[in-house]
Amino acid sequence: MTRAIPQIPPALTLNRPLPPVARALFGLGLLVLRWEERRQTRLGLSRLDPHLLRDIGLTARAAEIEASKPFWQE
Repeated sequence: MTRAIPQIPPALTLNRPLPPVARALFGLGLLVLRWEERRQTRLGLSRLDPHLLRDIGLTARAAEIEASKPFWQE
């Protein structure tokens, strides 16, 4: 399983600070992206075979606990 680090496209970079409302909306967007990444990662973890879990150093129980967490929980 690979993990991609979301990057901001160059077109979205600014030379001046964003207004407070825009900063809040941007932060909310980043939070939603983080939640979606967690959801996808946990779904993938729940689908791994036991031998693959051993390869990454997890027990089936540890994977089950992690996969059962809600997306908003770290």
